[in-house]
Amino acid sequence: MIRRFSGLHWRAMLHLSCVCASYPWTHWQNEPTLGLTRRLALRHSSIDVKTKFINKLSETGLKVIEATSFVSPKWVPQMADAKEVLMNIKKKEGVEYPVLTPNMHGYIDAVSAGATQVAVFAAASEQFSRKNINCSIDESFERFAPVLEAAKRDGVKVRGYVSCVMGCPYQGKVEPAAVAYVAKKLYDAGCFEISLGDTIGVGNPLATYLMITEVLKHVPIEAVAVHFHDTYGQALANILMALQMGVSTIDSAAAGLGGCPYARGASGNVATEDVLYMLEGLGVETGVNMAALLEVSHYITGQLHTRSPSKAHRALITSRVKRFVDDPQHSPVHDLLMQSALPH
Repeated sequence: MIRRFSGLHWRAMLHLSCVCASYPWTHWQNEPTLGLTRRLALRHSSIDVKTKFINKLSETGLKVIEATSFVSPKWVPQMADAKEVLMNIKKKEGVEYPVLTPNMHGYIDAVSAGATQVAVFAAASEQFSRKNINCSIDESFERFAPVLEAAKRDGVKVRGYVSCVMGCPYQGKVEPAAVAYVAKKLYDAGCFEISLGDTIGVGNPLATYLMITEVLKHVPIEAVAVHFHDTYGQALANILMALQMGVSTIDSAAAGLGGCPYARGASGNVATEDVLYMLEGLGVETGVNMAALLEVSHYITGQLHTRSPSKAHRALITSRVKRFVDDPQHSPVHDLLMQSALPH
């Protein structure tokens, strides 16, 4: 049953994670591989930009910022500076800085650099798993099982990601039961939260509803997060569906940066600015300051010489629209949604 809107009785605080609410590292992960000489020349400036970006995000009100990824530099050379980035950021009290650690080597490096929360991932698609990490889904669990065991011993929290929950660039459609299978295994293995990722952005609200419904047979709603890429412009609609089902943690990316290096054509994760604009219009409390977030996104897009795909970012930066910040109840999104409701 899909929940009706019955006023604005959402949870007291919705967790907008930059991704966890912001993927500072995804743009670099998806940059073309550079020649060795140029890579070495850019190394220190890249570290400076990344750390400044994360430090700025820390001042926006975000409570979770995924700082970097401890993947093999052989396969993703853009992330070879993960340890330096994590060690050089100014960690703000009350903010968590999880990092991606797909194996024990990455975990050891991350913890030695000061990580107190890590993330592991598995695909809901067998073909994607084999193309991405060269092993089956079940074999991927064997690979990161030592990470979960070490994290439990060390008191380090572990988040689990499920990729390709709506579709796969190699396999095509992914069944909700396959997603639920992986989500349950991650939760049973000790992950405190399971983020369901539409890696290539092919999902829609109905598919979101069916997928989450299946997952909730095995994982409590409090442990479910959503992670939507916006390839077909469906991310906000999918997030709204997830909110109605009780999900309260949303992954997003400042300025909509990112993508997937193993899914050609996939756009970045939904922009934090777009999600925040919608949530402000709904009267949902996040604790995130839009003006500060816009400043950070403006900074990073300037450094990367790129343009943000975020519509809210473009509109607010170019037209200096401020009214909704002062009075979100006047947002047209709020008015529209309060006049209608999804049927039972």
